[in-house]
Amino acid sequence: MKYFYLVPAASVVALLFAFYFYKWMMKRSEGTERMKSIAGYVREGAMSYLKQQYKVVIRVFVVLALLFALMAFFGLQNNWVPFAFLTGGFFSGLAGFFGMKTATYASARTTQAVRHSLNSGLQIAFRSGAVMGLVVVGLALLDISAWYLILDFFMEDADAGHKLIMITTTMLTFGMGASTQALFARVGGGIYTKAADVGADLVGKVEAGIPEDDPRNPATIADNVGDNVGDVAGMGADLYESYCGSILSTAALGASAFVLNPSMQQNAVFAPMIIAAIGVFLSILGIFLVRTNENATVKQLMDSLNRGVNVSAVLIAICTFGILYLLGFSNWVGLSFSVIAGLVAGIIIGQGTEYFTSHSYKPTRGIAHSSLTGPATVIISGMGTGFVSTVIPVTTIVAAILISYLAAIGFDVNRMVSAENLSMGLYGIAIAAVGMLSTLGITLATDAYGPIADNAGGNAEMSGLEPEVRKRTDMLDSLGNTTAATGKGFAIGSAALTGLALMASYVEEVRIGMLRLGDSVLEFADGHTVEVGRASFVDFMNYFEVSLMNPKVLAGIFLGSMMAFLFCGLTMNAVGRAAQKMVEEVRRQFREIKGILTGESTPDYARCVSISTKGAQREMLLPSLLAILAPVTTGLLMGVAGVMGLLAGGLGAGFVLAVFMANSGGAWDNAKKYIEEGHLGGKGSEAHKATVVGDTVGDPFKDTSGPSLNILIKLMSMVSIVMAGLTVAWSLL
Repeated sequence: MKYFYLVPAASVVALLFAFYFYKWMMKRSEGTERMKSIAGYVREGAMSYLKQQYKVVIRVFVVLALLFALMAFFGLQNNWVPFAFLTGGFFSGLAGFFGMKTATYASARTTQAVRHSLNSGLQIAFRSGAVMGLVVVGLALLDISAWYLILDFFMEDADAGHKLIMITTTMLTFGMGASTQALFARVGGGIYTKAADVGADLVGKVEAGIPEDDPRNPATIADNVGDNVGDVAGMGADLYESYCGSILSTAALGASAFVLNPSMQQNAVFAPMIIAAIGVFLSILGIFLVRTNENATVKQLMDSLNRGVNVSAVLIAICTFGILYLLGFSNWVGLSFSVIAGLVAGIIIGQGTEYFTSHSYKPTRGIAHSSLTGPATVIISGMGTGFVSTVIPVTTIVAAILISYLAAIGFDVNRMVSAENLSMGLYGIAIAAVGMLSTLGITLATDAYGPIADNAGGNAEMSGLEPEVRKRTDMLDSLGNTTAATGKGFAIGSAALTGLALMASYVEEVRIGMLRLGDSVLEFADGHTVEVGRASFVDFMNYFEVSLMNPKVLAGIFLGSMMAFLFCGLTMNAVGRAAQKMVEEVRRQFREIKGILTGESTPDYARCVSISTKGAQREMLLPSLLAILAPVTTGLLMGVAGVMGLLAGGLGAGFVLAVFMANSGGAWDNAKKYIEEGHLGGKGSEAHKATVVGDTVGDPFKDTSGPSLNILIKLMSMVSIVMAGLTVAWSLL
């Protein structure tokens, strides 16, 4: 128990450093009055959007919390679940709020700093992004440690082993609150930002021929607001629930794997929490290592960010051996290599994403050169690149799964799926997900940095600053496009491992659901019985007939795969409808408000902000609610076997589709940036216009549908876990 207190201590340290970086950033100059005014418009629009979004989300949360309370009343759910669900959603929303507030204050300060020094601008943008990263890990560890202490104090059970299983499976349910909030934040923010972005690009850049972020474009403020609500608040909520989900699912699997070894069970529960806690301290160290010189190229800027991330990753890999040894694991070396497998997989996925999306490399430059024959070939080339780019993440995740599993069981290949090895192997996969996310404090900082740099460039353009400033902000922005794409790849990769761990945790929740209903024995067709409390993972798979030859499992796999495509279709169409209204509004203003294009009149920015806000609020409900209803309906129709198929299908199809969409969108965006830097005719050329069309198609790919898919994967798992009691109690087939 003594090591456990590292977890709340790390949460406090993370929040204190987040506050320090925030205050450090706020002391920097925000620039001229014009720069302050523009930043104020963006900040006001972002906060107004969040206020409207939280109103919608609160209503959904109240309804779901009442449903869980009703389930608890009838004995289908733990009495703590409604409260855990609400705190998960609250802290997820709070993390996004703090991150976005910081980002909206940091953009103008980054612009002002870049007027004097590229390194100063990088430091402000990155450390402001670090506020997002540290707030996420700090609030997550605070929530986890507080709930563990509360449940440990109030829950009583004569069998200490089963008490820990009850505690960890109950804690898993606050992950559903975090996932629900994250999905609304990601989908709503993605629709908002891309409706504004598409409207600004198609009418402003293609039709009117004015630069990006030109103050004459009525949609430009809405576009800058969208960068914050989608890529800061949305990403923060997304990775908050990934981080919590990986830690909690590992803890639940540890409680189960060591149920017959009480002396080790508690340490197996604490291990993922302590690894994450040490990762916080090392992330802070990495943040201070990020700096660059004044004449740096985009690649050198990327290297400076990678330096901080890689140093943190190497140190946590070394520390893991000591942590697991001190906790007394007999297979501490093998489990340490499971953690390292997750860490290395995260780095490889990030590097692979950088290769396919950065214009420093051949794939994105190939897309840029295809623009010489028009937008159609840009679309074809971008989609082809996106499809090919799935190879590295998928093979990396496959390798990570196999290595982490085998390392955890001592490479006992001949008995890979024996009852004992299966539990320990699944624990190895789960702890690999913790390893991948252990340095989230700094990896999320590199992602949140992107929209801050993007807004800094917008502020420079709208404020009419000297060309050298815009050149420097474009360098930071181009780097931000790559870090954003890398961050999305990292988030999607972590979703794959976390999704697998949550599928295994679902079986533990089924166990608890059966015990709550009074079903203490599994009775098999051949007459033998097994106590539910002592049944292995294999026993449950056999009892519920979870095999590929079961039509319920096959049906679930097809439904899960369909959910990924249906979800993308709904969110893409939502962006299309909202963007159409934005295009019509921008055209109307150019047509009816005389003097906009000559700079004699000011556009009606507020009207465009309002269109994006209303469109996002209206359009985010259907896809988000479908993600909640799908596992509930599947469970009621086809029971546990159907739900396992649904989760497997959603995980497989969703992971690959998400990688394709995020990478193709990022490559289209940076192909446009490559031309804007003066290649192939530069800004305003026919090649540039072709890549703007490609970027417009890629916008909802990379910022709405793609990144939302990894939340869909985990939310369906979380909903299945929370509804396991109902699924066990009643199903049609």
